[in-house]
Amino acid sequence: MAEDNAVVLRLDAVHKQYESADRDPVPVLKGITLTVNRGESIAIVGPSGSGKSTLLNILGSLDSPTNGSIQLDGQELAHLTEQDLASVRNKKIGFIFQSHHLLPQCSVLENVLVPTLAENGKAPAGAVERAKKLLDRVGLGHRLTHRPAQLSGGECQRVAVVRALINQPSLILADEPTGALDHSNAESLADLLVELNRDEKVTLIVVTHSTDLAARMGTTHQLQDGTFAGNAA
Repeated sequence: MAEDNAVVLRLDAVHKQYESADRDPVPVLKGITLTVNRGESIAIVGPSGSGKSTLLNILGSLDSPTNGSIQLDGQELAHLTEQDLASVRNKKIGFIFQSHHLLPQCSVLENVLVPTLAENGKAPAGAVERAKKLLDRVGLGHRLTHRPAQLSGGECQRVAVVRALINQPSLILADEPTGALDHSNAESLADLLVELNRDEKVTLIVVTHSTDLAARMGTTHQLQDGTFAGNAA
């Protein structure tokens, strides 16, 4: 893992446009520049259609920029093969989505361990113990053998958070993580994200429409028409 205060993520003049056979290219991102240090927490907010989801996909190496540079832990992602990118996503990035995407046939513990199986199908030494400790930390130590259908929405989302942390990533990307939760569960999840960001020293970037969640992050970036309109610390 990177040293304290090290640059985890660096975007330099990132542009993204989508080509179309019957019309001009559609620009979505227009020169995004961003430097993120280890342990920072950032909210990206903006109206629908401003490019938030596209930016998050590029941050997570699920999509590539049309122009510009994106580096994660000093590694230029544009130079990597698809196989190497898949390894980066698994080892260095944790994803949390609005829908938890838990496997219904698997227990809570098994769902958390899924990212650890990518290399050779077997969880590495210490992964099970780390999973149990994290699940206990989020109040689910008594739910290890339960399946998602036996959990509340808030509990499922907490399992998804632990799953994102299991490989000790450099970066957590959360896409509307409280969007499907009621107010009480949304507040609890926001508390959890803030605590884990602080205690695990993992960099957290959240795309959200929730002003409450955005206010809990260290910095907020307003995305408007494909560019950052301004920052509010």
